[in-house]
Amino acid sequence: MSEPEPLTRLIEQLQRLPGVGKKSAQRLAFHILKNPREDAERLCGAVRDVKDRVTYCSACNNITEVDPCEICTGEERDRRLICVVEEPQNVMAVEKTRDFKGLYHVLMGAISPLQGIGPDDLRIKGLLERVGNGGIDEVILATNPNVEGEATAIYLARLLKPLGVRVTRIAMGVPVGSDLEYTDEVTMHKAMEGRREV
Repeated sequence: MSEPEPLTRLIEQLQRLPGVGKKSAQRLAFHILKNPREDAERLCGAVRDVKDRVTYCSACNNITEVDPCEICTGEERDRRLICVVEEPQNVMAVEKTRDFKGLYHVLMGAISPLQGIGPDDLRIKGLLERVGNGGIDEVILATNPNVEGEATAIYLARLLKPLGVRVTRIAMGVPVGSDLEYTDEVTMHKAMEGRREV
């Protein structure tokens, strides 16, 4: 006996989500089927709301309900400082620290030739325009500490330095709470390279 067509379609759609394989998609589909209709309606409503009401900031590309976003229009923000990140969720991670008071620029990805993502596929032009308009003292490159993030940071540094702005890279190395014996050589190299005086 095969699954009913609507259930098969739901499983196929759920499988298209990142990190959701066939088994997980089946579990989610059966969970939706088993629970009350109101739960499914709330889920549909939440998906519809996010597509209808959430957009990207025209200045920094962060997710927002108002354009420009609250960060870009915030009066307490240091407008001389831009932190460049790969994805909107990275903004949330930096904001959790409550330490950074500047502005952001979201690239919407990282350079990855193996995945067919080049510089033209990222939101680099807007960053160069923002810096080129003046008033920016420093650009912090906070791309991920992996091959793609490093390549993106190096590429951006080459484009930004001629514009007369200070370009920095976030520190990387051994995470707090870990043991040195479990640290790989690249992480240890970055930790030694990024050491500071105490």
